[in-house]
Amino acid sequence: MSSVARFAWATLCFNVAVVLWGAFVRATGSGAGCGNKWPSCGGSVLGTSAKAQTIIEFTHRTTSGIALLMVAILLLWCWRATSKGNWARYSVILATACLANEALLGAALVLLGHVAGDQSAMRVLFLCLHFGNTLLLLAMLALTAAWLQSGSEKFTLIKKRTDVSTVVVGLLAVLAIGMSGTVAALGDTLFPAPSLRASILRDFSSDSPGLLHFRLFHPVLAVIAGIYVIWVVLKNTSRRKCQSRASIALIILLFTQIGIGMLNVSLLAPVWLQILHLLVADTIWISLVLASAALVLEHPYARHGCVAAPSHGIPGVQWDPIAQHEGLKLIDR
Repeated sequence: MSSVARFAWATLCFNVAVVLWGAFVRATGSGAGCGNKWPSCGGSVLGTSAKAQTIIEFTHRTTSGIALLMVAILLLWCWRATSKGNWARYSVILATACLANEALLGAALVLLGHVAGDQSAMRVLFLCLHFGNTLLLLAMLALTAAWLQSGSEKFTLIKKRTDVSTVVVGLLAVLAIGMSGTVAALGDTLFPAPSLRASILRDFSSDSPGLLHFRLFHPVLAVIAGIYVIWVVLKNTSRRKCQSRASIALIILLFTQIGIGMLNVSLLAPVWLQILHLLVADTIWISLVLASAALVLEHPYARHGCVAAPSHGIPGVQWDPIAQHEGLKLIDR
């Protein structure tokens, strides 16, 4: 693996960690830890007078700044390490734009006071936009890392419009499910329930806040994500006439996420379980984006083979750049 590819994977992992810490900020009600100031912090982060919420929020802002720096370095490095027309250039540019938008949305949440105990509809809207943008950022970073590692520069879109449409609709649906999940988590944070029975009753009570009613959509929509994951796995398997380890891992992650979700409801959404739930969700999203790209994008000279484990970029294939006289003959692993 090239150095720039390693750095791209490291950048992706660090951004996932920043996302998880952001969820910890929300779950602990620390969003207002630095007051209504941004990017500076209005509270003390050193000494005995420092408050836990201020330290948590300041840490999130610091790590977000480091993530921005890493993506900027990746952009410059990728530009120098790749040639004109390389798709990794386009994905890293989109990742940079997503991260800049991430910072703006985060600033808006703080400056407009949509943090801590705020229950307004505007907070829900900004939170959905924020998390949706986060998933797009992770998707672009994952594609950049995969394409840099595979060494593949360009791809062509498959001619099966039905498959392409299914992938687009499926990924948009999963994106929407992720946003509904962050709203459900906000409801758990703002309206903690004393017991499982009380939590379920409040979801169906006409006197409950609208935020609690909205979280009922999350498990229903999650079924759509499960169906799409299974479709992607079956489609990839049929194309390669065998089942790769990546497909098996994706199925395991899906059922693990279902179990964590049920446990999350049963235990009344403890903070540590919310973070674990989000970590698995991010992992599924990244894996799903890469698997979906493998379905609809192919190398101009590629034929799909059957392998035990997929290569990066387009699973299951590797190209021999020396055999140019044979049209870049495909070597099956």
